[in-house]
Amino acid sequence: MTYEQLKADIAARNYMPVYLFMGDEPFYIDELTSMIVDTVLPETEKDFNQTILYGAETDVATVTTLSRSFPMMSDYQLIVVKEAQGLKKIEELEVYAKNPLKSTILVLNFKNGTLDKRKKLYAEIAKNGVVFESKRIPEYKIPGFVNSYFMTKGMGIDQKSAQMLTDYLGNDLSKLVNEMEKLLLSIPSTEKRITAELIERNIGISKDFNNFELLKAIIEKNTYKANQIADYFEKNPKNNPFIVTLVVLFNFFSNLMICYWAKDKSENGIARELGFRNPYQAKDYVMALRSYNAFKCMEIIALLRTYDAKGKGVDNVSTGDGELLKELLYKMMH
Repeated sequence: MTYEQLKADIAARNYMPVYLFMGDEPFYIDELTSMIVDTVLPETEKDFNQTILYGAETDVATVTTLSRSFPMMSDYQLIVVKEAQGLKKIEELEVYAKNPLKSTILVLNFKNGTLDKRKKLYAEIAKNGVVFESKRIPEYKIPGFVNSYFMTKGMGIDQKSAQMLTDYLGNDLSKLVNEMEKLLLSIPSTEKRITAELIERNIGISKDFNNFELLKAIIEKNTYKANQIADYFEKNPKNNPFIVTLVVLFNFFSNLMICYWAKDKSENGIARELGFRNPYQAKDYVMALRSYNAFKCMEIIALLRTYDAKGKGVDNVSTGDGELLKELLYKMMH
């Protein structure tokens, strides 16, 4: 089941006896777990019918015994095992998962990896409950997540502003959502759109000197603007790490490489090829196809790998990140 389907089912109180939330992206795991905790039992029933355990501090026998008990003056009892990856011999829960009580809702919150899908426990939960694998979102899809998140809050955001937040905060969804919530609290209630100016004022990211503007300058082959931004990055390294800039550029040019083989190179065609919901997101790629041929794109990807190594000290004793970025930009645009 997808995250949205699960949210809808939980909101409608269509519960299953066993849930396994697992994967590398903790945000969705925690969101679904919290939603179940918030909706299954009213506050008055939680003292007797809700148990929160931690994998490293409990054992399978305890989880099984609790799960097989009946609720007190309630339709359900809720057992949540947080950090279930720390539960020793977790596969032994297979016996309970094979025949779970309908009055018990058991939630296994399994982070930083997945349960072995070859094990019988996985098969029994998939058969009698729900398995949801929470995967990390690739960085190039984070602006879409930002846009969707603000839409659920009744707010709009433009592409540049979404990219600014992505470049600054990365693809750690928990951190990203936390900062977006702070941003929503700090702006006037009359505002209905997140702008670059609001982000600059409340989070401290420059609206003129950021990775979004640098990428735009590279696409347009505007060397003056690119070097202006590189100078700003050199003077403000804490807010503009070299490695983050490299990741942004690598993601873009890796996607651009795919675009050369697209049959339809219009904005709509490129958007379909890259899996973008909004064709507007493909605008920069269409422009870059005119500025850089496939051979130059391959050369740029190789340069990015080389300068990533240099930034980590490979074949580089003393050149700082600022100078490395200026060298890289010159080679990319010439």
